[in-house]
Amino acid sequence: MVKSTFLNLPAEKQARITQALLHEFSRVPLATAQVAPIIKQAQIARGAFYKYFTDLTDAYQYLYQLALADIHQDLNFSKALTAKDYILLITNFLSGTKNSPYYDFIRLSVTQNDYFLRLHSPMKQLASKDWAVATLCHEAIFACFLEPQHQELYLARLEEALTTFLKGV
Repeated sequence: MVKSTFLNLPAEKQARITQALLHEFSRVPLATAQVAPIIKQAQIARGAFYKYFTDLTDAYQYLYQLALADIHQDLNFSKALTAKDYILLITNFLSGTKNSPYYDFIRLSVTQNDYFLRLHSPMKQLASKDWAVATLCHEAIFACFLEPQHQELYLARLEEALTTFLKGV
């Protein structure tokens, strides 16, 4: 996780570093990302980068959490969700992502960095039903990023599958 030395930086310097992370991780998958472009754009020394983050994966995870917090502002799981609720959440996520400075980052995360998302996902702790729903939802999101022109089709298919699944549980 991001180190306290980063969190204690002045807001302007944090923003500059965060912008450099966003630029690098929106441009290339995590597997090919490099520290050099980040430190150059952020105007910091390589050693400073490692005072703020353990490694590139740590920096990526920081940015990923920041992006999701920004895009998923309206999530409310205080009640049992219906298929329509899930579709609304996904639709809001997709439109929120499109209108976000994080669009390219999230698109690469979903389509290129899936291994990272699965490795750092809380899905291991989910109950079976919740895991199944999350898996279906994430697969639909993946499909929507790969083929945005077919978003309505994928969401209709997801709603049908979730309606059937949630009735049987």
